[in-house]
Amino acid sequence: MVEAGQLLCKRYQLQEKLGQDASRQTWLAVDLGTQSQEQVVVKLLTLSPQMHWDESKLFEREAQVLKNLDHPRIPKYRDYFVLEQQPGSRFPWFGLVQSYIPGASFQELLDRGHRFWESQVEKIAVEILTILVYLHELDPPVLHRDIKPSNLIWGQDERVYLVDFGAVQDQAVLEGATFTVVGTYGYVPMEQFGGRAVPASDLYAVGATLIHLLTGTPPADLPYRDSRIQFADRVSIDVGFVNWIGKLTEPNVTERLSTARQALDALKNKHALSPPQTSPKPTGSRIQIKKSAHKIEIKIPRRGGKAFKLFYLIGLMTPFVWQLPHWLNLATTGGGSEILYILILPLLALLLVLFQATVLPAFRHTDLYFDQENFEIRWKLFGLCYWWRRGKTSLITKVYEEIVQQGSAPRGVTIEYSGTRKFTSSPLATVERHWLIEEIKEWLGMGRTMV
Repeated sequence: MVEAGQLLCKRYQLQEKLGQDASRQTWLAVDLGTQSQEQVVVKLLTLSPQMHWDESKLFEREAQVLKNLDHPRIPKYRDYFVLEQQPGSRFPWFGLVQSYIPGASFQELLDRGHRFWESQVEKIAVEILTILVYLHELDPPVLHRDIKPSNLIWGQDERVYLVDFGAVQDQAVLEGATFTVVGTYGYVPMEQFGGRAVPASDLYAVGATLIHLLTGTPPADLPYRDSRIQFADRVSIDVGFVNWIGKLTEPNVTERLSTARQALDALKNKHALSPPQTSPKPTGSRIQIKKSAHKIEIKIPRRGGKAFKLFYLIGLMTPFVWQLPHWLNLATTGGGSEILYILILPLLALLLVLFQATVLPAFRHTDLYFDQENFEIRWKLFGLCYWWRRGKTSLITKVYEEIVQQGSAPRGVTIEYSGTRKFTSSPLATVERHWLIEEIKEWLGMGRTMV
């Protein structure tokens, strides 16, 4: 076993143990071979029958990768050695020496109760992504695979440093290749658990790390919904920044921001990003939703299923409508006022009822618009607006579906305003209605945190 004060390779004098697990130790040491006796970090790995072979492979890979990296925010490779025999150990030790970065890890700062402002976290995000641009654009790309607060150092120069490349992957991701599953739960996306890490996997870890800094809570301890980390209700930050972090932590890698450079560009235009949908859009739905940090627009199309019934009823009523001018002429010129009251007026009333029951549901569509100040609902028939309402978004008290009698016609989404007034959209199928209610409620909840 090694201990403080011990001299390794007649050069590295151990000072303080920084970390330890079953087979690894990390030490702060002094490099006596340098004129200024610089401080360095010495990572030691002991070989033993209990150690998994992958651990030695990852340790060797870390040394090989660090040797070829040259970035001011990544520790520099200094040396690699093997200690064949150590007192108290029957197995050899491997050693990796790298430059020491004075400062504290973000995990240490969190453990001390430090809380980060939004502007600080955004600056941290930019610095991490700048490092990843360098790593991911190497040939082949270098994936860190274990980005988390304990592997990010807030240096004494107030810059961010990325350390601990023990999980690094230095191979091009080829179809059919498999890699060691590494990483820390809560910061690792699903595809990495499947051994298929890609550059976007590091972006997920960045997003999860930012969530930890903003909330003070590890992402594994936060609630999840549709596999997404739910954190927006725990912070008071710009909704555009919330949406941007959401794009980093999309559970589906195909919907996530794919490169560090793309993530930096998206951060500059964060207010143009839309929040994720709370649940998948129902199959076959023709509802259109456009969301951004500042507004949500919804177009609910007409219900085509009513059209056949409409034309069937119109066909039945056509003979009566055809004779209507003749009956009106008789009623006005021939003194047949009784025809007007007995036949024509009930017929007109019936036509009005049929119009409301069939024409409006079949051809009416609804446009809904919400921003952080106002909302507007427009009812349209054949593309022309025939009724509309507008109000303050902050006065919306409820979004729900009204309970109706079993067997009655489908209802739409109801919006309650000022606690007394309510408006209902075009009729919707049950699954569409539930989905759209959740989408509207989710957006209103996020929007209101920023008012």
